Amino acid sequence: MEYIESIKEGFRVVHRVWQLVLVQIGMIILSGIGFFILVGIPLAIAFVLFSVDLTGITDIKDIFLMLKEPSEIISKYFGLVLIVVTGLLMYFLVATIFSIYVFGGSVGVIGNALRDKTLKFNIHTFFSEARRLFLPMLGFTGIVGIVMIAIAFVLGILVGGIVALVSFVKSQDSTLALFLSLFFSLTLIIIAIIFLLGILSITMYGIAALSMKGTGPLKSLKEASNYIVKHPKAFWLYSILLGGYIFLSFLLILLGYSFKLIPVIGTILSFPYQLISYVFQTYVGLSIFATIFLYYYSTEILSEPIAGSSIPQIPLQAEDSQSLGGNYPNQPG
Repeated sequence: MEYIESIKEGFRVVHRVWQLVLVQIGMIILSGIGFFILVGIPLAIAFVLFSVDLTGITDIKDIFLMLKEPSEIISKYFGLVLIVVTGLLMYFLVATIFSIYVFGGSVGVIGNALRDKTLKFNIHTFFSEARRLFLPMLGFTGIVGIVMIAIAFVLGILVGGIVALVSFVKSQDSTLALFLSLFFSLTLIIIAIIFLLGILSITMYGIAALSMKGTGPLKSLKEASNYIVKHPKAFWLYSILLGGYIFLSFLLILLGYSFKLIPVIGTILSFPYQLISYVFQTYVGLSIFATIFLYYYSTEILSEPIAGSSIPQIPLQAEDSQSLGGNYPNQPG
């Protein structure tokens, strides 16, 4: 399947299950309420007990000026600081679990929708997929996080070594030190970008394997790595999609910034614009997932049985006879 056809079909799939956008918005709203309960209220109590005059705060730097003696505040209000820190940790834990649960349900619905052309969004299907994928997705996220931390640690060691080398050369020859500094900086940037794109693409196709084939977290990661090696076009597809999404986000931010230049009415229009921008970005983001899933399905899965899937597998002969536009045969949902 070609890139353009995959992208078009990805948008068609998300258009059929557009309610997932509302689910993502609901998740953000609930996360905001949770932040207010677990962090905002304890922080407000902290401001009162610290006798902070909020009328004197005109900028965020004023808060840091008031907290210029953190050791004294911590020793005086250790119990309250502990409550605030605990609230932050609890919020992070709850928000992470909730996000993974919603994300699992979303990718599960997308995976089923692109295998069954007649499938529409169903809240029962969403929760069923969320329960099915929650633990595997949690384990997968943990493994990817560990890998990214390890890569960052290695890059940090390289940066430290290069800084030490440049400092030594600088004491001998400043011109050579400048050349080495520029050379190694560009080299590290390129290496970091390659590693980042590599791990992100493997993560995306690993999620596709996890959702559509029902494999375990570690096996999905291995299969995604092998898949990228066998199908390098899949890597470039994700790179193009990621680049397009970043460019689109930049344009939306640039357009939103222009509202600040309009007096009075610009402030009024900025809020609905931000909401519309978030909805549009969410829609595009889900379409990117659908595109990746579709490309992975068309190039890797085909007639392989998918473990744990309630959607019957499409025979290979039937798929080969279909057009590249994604006209899958009707199947029971």
